[in-house]
Amino acid sequence: MELMERGVRPSSMMFPRHVRGPVLAVLLCSALAGCATATSSAGAGAPAGSSAAVVPAVSATPPAAAVGCASVDQATSVTVHRTMHLVEPTRMSALSMTQHNAALVRALFGQFCSAVGHAATATGMVHCPADFGISYTGTFYDGSRALATFVYGASGCQTVSITADGKIQSTMLLGPASAAAPKLRADMAAVLGVPMSMLAPPQSQVNPGGPNKPLR
Repeated sequence: MELMERGVRPSSMMFPRHVRGPVLAVLLCSALAGCATATSSAGAGAPAGSSAAVVPAVSATPPAAAVGCASVDQATSVTVHRTMHLVEPTRMSALSMTQHNAALVRALFGQFCSAVGHAATATGMVHCPADFGISYTGTFYDGSRALATFVYGASGCQTVSITADGKIQSTMLLGPASAAAPKLRADMAAVLGVPMSMLAPPQSQVNPGGPNKPLR
């Protein structure tokens, strides 16, 4: 009996050796599964747009500001100066003023542009009324930005000249130019705030022997 007790080992002593391998395998698989889960969770938590291409913002370049007759509707003011080459018999004083009524400014600007846009094309000589050398010069503005300068010869054979962006357009107010700008004198008087008769003396509206001038 004593020999049997020494040769037989209790089953409780054998269990750890037989199960040690399976237990380690289970623990290893659990650890690997946990890492895989953590890796998967980390991947799922990444921002969806992290791999998307970033498109740089493109700033639009504003179009160049218009000048000349293309900017009639932008005009907000006009400065006007009256000059005279001959004082007698007009007895008209020099004048300098600024008009800020945009409606009046644009109306005059539009008449000037209509005239030079339909410039007189006839050739030859024209018999002009007496020219007392009265002319109006000025500048059209959009705020503080100059849009165009003008010269309006108000006596004799009336003339209009518009200068913008280094280009000059001019015409005598005859034929198609006169027809295209029928309100030019009225609009000029409105800008100045005077009657049309005050743009130039009445003597210059008839021909008391004025000179002939070439149309071209």
